[in-house]
Amino acid sequence: MKKTGCALLVVFLALCASMFVNFILVAALGVGEAESATINKIPPLEQIVIEEGAKDAGKIAVIPVRGVIHANDESEWGTSMVDDITKALRTAAEDENIKAVVLAVDSPGGEVTASDILWHEIKKVSAVKPVVSAMSSMGASGAYYLSCGANWIVANDTTFTGSIGVIIQTLNYEGLFQKVGLDAVVFKSGKFKDMLSGSRPMTPEEKAYVEGMVQQTYGRFLDIVANARNLSAGDLREGLADGRVLTGRDAKEAGLVDQIGYMEDAFDKARELAKTPEAGVIRYEPQMSFRRILRWLGMGAKSQVELNLGVTPSFRMQPGRAYLLPEFYAW
Repeated sequence: MKKTGCALLVVFLALCASMFVNFILVAALGVGEAESATINKIPPLEQIVIEEGAKDAGKIAVIPVRGVIHANDESEWGTSMVDDITKALRTAAEDENIKAVVLAVDSPGGEVTASDILWHEIKKVSAVKPVVSAMSSMGASGAYYLSCGANWIVANDTTFTGSIGVIIQTLNYEGLFQKVGLDAVVFKSGKFKDMLSGSRPMTPEEKAYVEGMVQQTYGRFLDIVANARNLSAGDLREGLADGRVLTGRDAKEAGLVDQIGYMEDAFDKARELAKTPEAGVIRYEPQMSFRRILRWLGMGAKSQVELNLGVTPSFRMQPGRAYLLPEFYAW
């Protein structure tokens, strides 16, 4: 009888746990549908005070741009990185009490389109109120691209920035296939449909086509930098815009950044540009949601064993995607 009672108790507890999980999932789906129905509306964000200011002096909003720039659904807010930063930028633009924006940039760059979308959003904000890009350890490639939408760029002496260039990478595994006796069978509607396939070498025509796409994207990057920094696109092409990474000091001498300093210098510059010397400083935080709770539960449930051989890349490029990244991130 005791064994039967224990078994019934276990079944009961398992049933309760299952019902609880199903309730959470249904609630999350409901929230997701509600969010989809109001996707064009920007929900309010919580404001965390960093520096107190005078009562009627307004505020400076800090918006972080950290890590590889991408549009995947992997951010801490439970949405895409691009959506999160866009939400914060639009919130700052619409809030009359926010007098200026500081982008806290620590990023090696990332996807071309994601970087371009954020540059576009930053340009819209910088047209109505000052935007200062403050680079810490890194503000390279795609991160520099979007920083060109700001009114002012601050870098540290030791910041790695620049890296003006575009890269597309694929992996050729034809030799491996031959060793293990495998062969890829492909049916395609046109000669370029599998041009980045790793199962065979690329033809000269395919290489020329991909190189053309890279150069087209590179030309846009070059024009954005030239216009933002009042530099010659031709001189950039023949000089610094060859993919090299620069220190903050070298970037300042080359005209790629406006000021050498720290985050507090960026705050002071934002106050100066906004003509609000006593403005406080806040940062945005996402509000609690079922999506975030589920994400945390999912992250907590994950476990893995990792063998560290001395190189631990935090990001791997996806074949066929164009990136604005330094060469040492091309894994």
